Amino acid sequence: MSTITQNMQAVGQAIAAAALDARRLRDSVRLLAVSKTFGPEAVIEAAGAGQRAFGENYVQEGVDKVQALRAALPDVPLEWHFIGPIQSNKTRPIATHFDWVHTVEREKIAQRLSEQRPEELGPLNVCLQVNISGEASKSGVAPGDVAALARSVAALPRLRLRGLMAIPEPTEDFSAQRAAFAALRTLYEELRAQGFELDTLSMGMSADLRAAVLEGATIVRVGSAIFGARHYQQG
Repeated sequence: MSTITQNMQAVGQAIAAAALDARRLRDSVRLLAVSKTFGPEAVIEAAGAGQRAFGENYVQEGVDKVQALRAALPDVPLEWHFIGPIQSNKTRPIATHFDWVHTVEREKIAQRLSEQRPEELGPLNVCLQVNISGEASKSGVAPGDVAALARSVAALPRLRLRGLMAIPEPTEDFSAQRAAFAALRTLYEELRAQGFELDTLSMGMSADLRAAVLEGATIVRVGSAIFGARHYQQG
């Protein structure tokens, strides 16, 4: 059994244990394997172990990987999620090659994604990124501006607003982890009460997965716990 396969089993067990503690069904939490900086062979290995949803942070790397995997595994229905920051000049390849985008924080970006989504493809699934911890250096819409952005995005053709995403300020304090995720869940529930048909809370990574599941995450984004330490190019 490969290391990636073993790691995926361990992550799956951690999700199952957290779901059990939260009195949730295991299938209510989807695992998004974050494959950024790892080559197509790592994705092929994870796909061979049953993983179907993969997250990419960098546009060109992600597009290259999507195309490589379609060629390598033409009969395996993989789902590709863009989870990195979005520049205006990079919206077209995202709209063309990805199934989900988790990091919409501006109406302008949403409009471009809608305009550039090919009509022959289904609607692009979108989550709004919320700066839930109020960090000056962190991307995301302010919690108080989420409802207005949600109204704008929900009105756009060729997009489907699915929910919210956040990357809270890192902390080893379990209570603080839960508090940040609970704040995002509250925003999500407020939007649903206003009539938005949302079904997705994208929150939790390798270090805070348990807290996220306990607070209602429907997608957890896990990279290093599956693929190992990342190797970034210098320069």
